[in-house]
Amino acid sequence: MRDIEQTTWLGLMIGNSRLHWAHFTGETLISAWDTDYLPADVVQQLSESPTLHNLPPEIFPFNKRKSRQQDNGEFPSSPSSPPVPLVLASVVPNQTVLWQTYPNVRILTLDQVPIKGMYPTLGIDRALALWGAGNNWGFPMLVIDAGTALTFTGADANQSFVGGAILPGLGLQLATLSTRTGQLPKVELPQQLPQRYALNTQQAMQSGVIYALVAGIKDFIEAWWRDFPQGNVAITGGDRTLLVKYLQSQFPEIAARLMVEQNLIFWGMRSPKARRSPSLFF
Repeated sequence: MRDIEQTTWLGLMIGNSRLHWAHFTGETLISAWDTDYLPADVVQQLSESPTLHNLPPEIFPFNKRKSRQQDNGEFPSSPSSPPVPLVLASVVPNQTVLWQTYPNVRILTLDQVPIKGMYPTLGIDRALALWGAGNNWGFPMLVIDAGTALTFTGADANQSFVGGAILPGLGLQLATLSTRTGQLPKVELPQQLPQRYALNTQQAMQSGVIYALVAGIKDFIEAWWRDFPQGNVAITGGDRTLLVKYLQSQFPEIAARLMVEQNLIFWGMRSPKARRSPSLFF
């Protein structure tokens, strides 16, 4: 049996828009990255020779530097190694089916996350992020996930699920305006808080979506602190950096108290409690 502290494995969170990957040694997160969805034939090829050593750069980008890393002893796998373990969580059922062909895969389900009282259709991504944040910083914990959808997910000091909310994220709101109306253009998110009272259509769309969303986030956070004065608030997801910038401009006192971390889902995934057994693969 291999030493779990030295075992290499991959985490995969299948999100609504992309694949989110992590490389672990034991419970230590080495690196994380995103890729597009993969065609079925590529996944099938991986199932035939899935060692860390020969994963293609589209999956494991560090293999672009394979020779140098091997020289430094950073690659524990070789072509003759057993399949690298894969811990998978997903919110996209048809993608879940696709990845079930991968050997040595462990699919996480909601009942494996140690938060009490969750409803059965809660997204596994929300549950893992909540567990990862609370396990690291302490409960009560509210997690704001700024992805394709913007979600709020909370648990109290007893690690019991309080509830949450879901709304369209920044990009999705702007995209919906441009695709579901006759004349509104495609608009990108600005790096800084835009002018509130806009003088053209593009800036008006930015202003409406951003100021309304930031005000909503402020309202949820303040309500959380009224209910849980000692409660923590963490923010994650692809738009987290932009949202924190916007909050810093509008509500700096709130922004200063936020815990910002892109890998909360993987923090939850690495927990032996979430994986059920520390010797799951080994």
